[in-house]
Amino acid sequence: MLSRGYGGRVRGPHRVNPGSDRFDMVGDEPLTLAHLAPTWIARDRQLGAVAAAEAGAGVIVMDDGFQNPHLAKTASVLVVDAKQGFGNGRVIPAGPLREPVAEGVARADAVVVIGTPADTEALLTLWPTLRDRPVVQAEMRPLPTGLPLAGEPVVAFAGIGRPEKFFATLAGMGAQLLVREAFPDHHRYSESILWRLRRTAERHGAMLVTTEKDAVRLPDRHRRQVLVVQIALELADWSALDQVLNRLC
Repeated sequence: MLSRGYGGRVRGPHRVNPGSDRFDMVGDEPLTLAHLAPTWIARDRQLGAVAAAEAGAGVIVMDDGFQNPHLAKTASVLVVDAKQGFGNGRVIPAGPLREPVAEGVARADAVVVIGTPADTEALLTLWPTLRDRPVVQAEMRPLPTGLPLAGEPVVAFAGIGRPEKFFATLAGMGAQLLVREAFPDHHRYSESILWRLRRTAERHGAMLVTTEKDAVRLPDRHRRQVLVVQIALELADWSALDQVLNRLC
């Protein structure tokens, strides 16, 4: 994996060590990814790719690298949240986009839409240009936590792009969400906030629950008191992506 290391102070190239690196050094997302696969961070993606290749990487997967122009890509996958879509469809500063939708789709080898089949179809109806490429529908699924949440009282907090998605996942697992606290993406939790959350959970006799990405931003003394719910992306049909990935072999 190759990431810019957003939120960290290390410029790289640097191979992330999940056992010793902290999120404020390398960023929360690279630290999470490093538990799954060898991960490098580099503000200069070219230097990062060279470092990864010299270390033996045969395939480099870029995190948020779709619009990076400095590396030639063998395959590019556009990932879209079905609910959020493309906002008002306008480019910064008039909207949230870095480039027009049609230009991005033209460079994509496949499009992964995250959402229910109905939400995915609604997005494709609104943006028919997405159908110019193979479309894969996918949904976020929770992995087993070891503790069943069905019927359990929960105090949930999250500092991710769309915290409401995490809260909806917990509700889908049957948890009784007594308190939901949403924070900005990559939020750095202060001691006062974490103690307040812990006291709230204790007062309600509830489990304190957060995301895997948030967990890497918690000091050990607090992390041990929080249940982490991991999420995995489940694709409805791998065939379109398989055709793209087969080109790498």
